[in-house]
Amino acid sequence: MFELDPILKPVFIVVVLTVLWVFESIRPMFSLGLKRVRHDFNNIALGIMNAVLAGFIFSSLMFMVTTWAMENGVGLLHYLDLQPVVELLIGLLVFDCWQYWWHRLNHRVEFFWRFHAVHHSDAAMDASSALRFHSVEILYSSAARVLILPLIGLSIQQLMIYELILLPIILFQHSNIALPERIDKALRVLIVTPRIHWVHHSSIKQETDSNYASLLSVWDRLFGSFRLRDNPQEIVFGLGANFDASEWNSIVGMLKQPFDSTLYKKDS
Repeated sequence: MFELDPILKPVFIVVVLTVLWVFESIRPMFSLGLKRVRHDFNNIALGIMNAVLAGFIFSSLMFMVTTWAMENGVGLLHYLDLQPVVELLIGLLVFDCWQYWWHRLNHRVEFFWRFHAVHHSDAAMDASSALRFHSVEILYSSAARVLILPLIGLSIQQLMIYELILLPIILFQHSNIALPERIDKALRVLIVTPRIHWVHHSSIKQETDSNYASLLSVWDRLFGSFRLRDNPQEIVFGLGANFDASEWNSIVGMLKQPFDSTLYKKDS
């Protein structure tokens, strides 16, 4: 399989984020009413910090475990002995399904939810919200990947292909773009679109606990967690007024959120 340059991922993110930022400026779906530059700067800065942290701790470890699995024939894909293209497709499907269940678990387990809700506490959804995750969540999610990758038999190159497909879709589904309904409807047959993911970021708990898929929309349909709104402009984002204060949307504030027991509750 062809080699992918690791620098491709950050460059790709910057390009896609810039394009979406322009479209959000020209044709926004929601009037956010917040200082956009500061909001986006904090989300992006946290995302960069997390990427550096995860890369420093886990990149070599992931390479070691996936190489070991390949050399020793460990993992589902190595047992099946498929053609490279078929192996890649099955690997991406299995990994994307695991992503769905891992996301769902983050909503069900109180410890995980405390950190994951930093992502959901953003009351001003746009493409930068896709980068807003607590550093502790990034660490335990990366650790989980170290365990799941050799079980699937996914190589680093296959993981990079998945991420290069996923990243623009993740940024797109968080974006504040008034995409025509007919286009969103056509796209959501296959992928998670803004109208699907906006519901997931609703302040209504039943809607927050739906639409867990990352890349393919089929998983929510298959596992009974798919939900849409007739009028998405009626969606109120975030976890309630307690989280809307500027102190909780700074970088330090986002990092402090999960440790404030009076503020942070799953049913917020």
